[in-house]
Amino acid sequence: MQETSGRSTFIAWLQAGPLALVFLAFFVLPLVFVVIVSFWDYNDYQMLPVLSGRGYTDSFEGCLAELPGLCTIARTYLQTLKFCAIVWAATLVIGFTVAYFLAFEVKSKEWQIILSLICTIPFWTSNVIRMIAWIPLLGRNGLVNSFLLAIGAIDEPLDWLLYSQFSVILALVHLFTFFMVVPIFNSMIRIDRSLIEAAYDAGATGWQTLWNVIVPLCKPGIVIGSIFVITIVMGDFVTVGVMGGQQIASAGKIIQTRLDALQFPAAAANAVILLGVTFLIIAALTKLVDIRKEL
Repeated sequence: MQETSGRSTFIAWLQAGPLALVFLAFFVLPLVFVVIVSFWDYNDYQMLPVLSGRGYTDSFEGCLAELPGLCTIARTYLQTLKFCAIVWAATLVIGFTVAYFLAFEVKSKEWQIILSLICTIPFWTSNVIRMIAWIPLLGRNGLVNSFLLAIGAIDEPLDWLLYSQFSVILALVHLFTFFMVVPIFNSMIRIDRSLIEAAYDAGATGWQTLWNVIVPLCKPGIVIGSIFVITIVMGDFVTVGVMGGQQIASAGKIIQTRLDALQFPAAAANAVILLGVTFLIIAALTKLVDIRKEL
């Protein structure tokens, strides 16, 4: 019996070995190097492999002087968290609605597959192209402003449609809603329909069934989709830069700015801070539900 158990364990490790090595080489080791570099010193031209916390102290420079107010990095992270919260809420509502339609309103398995594939069509093009496509729509002379002017809804073009927080959030929701649709749909498709029928037979209304039966059974998919959306939005700098007209700060933009200035230890320090904040959010989400049931 022990010999059989030992052989099974060996086979299991043998099967997991290649993926573990890839994970170690392309995720763990680069992350370790980033943490190490974050404690190096630097000047205007190069990194100095000397133990230093300058990357972190420079990131929080002025925080003590600005108390009790918020320093620059704190305001930037709060703004990034605000983007995360709004985008997460919007993608959750849209993603849940689309997933519900696919799982419960579309009866044919073939049509469920076809419509699911249709949802992936935007991913056939680059994120940058899909993002830039909003500019001719939202610009001062774009289609939206032209239409509103034509129907007399406004007297002059709306400037806040583009290069603003609104346009950043709109683009982020457009780009990342699909990451919420797939996990939730995967959870919904597994729900035993007899449970829903039992709820209706017990006198539950549609909303009661949705809230007390469907939503609890979809929690793993909701958490997985939330992790996807939050981690991507927290580190995004391209969308914020393009749709914000390079005028809106975010955690990802801080790292990009440091890299452009060749301040690699400071960029690594900000990356570690961002990773820590994101990890805390993910840890809080995983406390709500055991996502291993979904894997």
